[in-house]
Amino acid sequence: MRALLLVCLSAGCLAQRPQPCTSPPLMTGSLSVSTQNEKLGAFAKYTYDALGQRIRLREFGSYDNKTFHLDVLLLYRKGVMYKISYRNHTCYKKRLNRDFHPLAIPKDASLVGQVVLGSSSGPGQGVLVNTWTGQLQMRNKTAKYMSTVTEFGCVPVTTLFHTTRAGWMVTSFFNNVIGLSDPQQLIPPSFCKDAKLEKEEGEDPATFYSLF
Repeated sequence: MRALLLVCLSAGCLAQRPQPCTSPPLMTGSLSVSTQNEKLGAFAKYTYDALGQRIRLREFGSYDNKTFHLDVLLLYRKGVMYKISYRNHTCYKKRLNRDFHPLAIPKDASLVGQVVLGSSSGPGQGVLVNTWTGQLQMRNKTAKYMSTVTEFGCVPVTTLFHTTRAGWMVTSFFNNVIGLSDPQQLIPPSFCKDAKLEKEEGEDPATFYSLF
């Protein structure tokens, strides 16, 4: 009986320790992004579909001391990205040379700790979150990350991402909603039908696509 009790207690302890997780496959919300070198600062509304490997970002911000507004649809399975302008009814089609990575905490991540954002003094005053850290191999280079997600639901809160080229990039998620509030956001508008695949010169201001 004593041995059985010890086994049960051990299993309970293991069950209580936070585990790496995957965020909901369908989400809608907003995010902000800033970089260490102050080259990029942006706010965006996003629509995220991990099942169909599609992301829509409608953003505004500053890049290299120049303001920009951008509306993009990323279709990873088709390997294309659309830059959309409803005002001018124009659509720019570009090749998307990035693999889709679902929002998730990698299995080899190390737990930094578990804390309550806000207050634990009363119900509804705080959110229990877990912070993880680790490294990712990206095209012959190593990137460091530190991600915070909610304990219940694995909803992203903040992510710090570091590469030698860009330095530290901080992404904060807010107003997250589970599910797609408007599925049409993930479908190219009708005026994109005849868009031809083109090449783009220079650096893309929305380099934080890689966080997905």
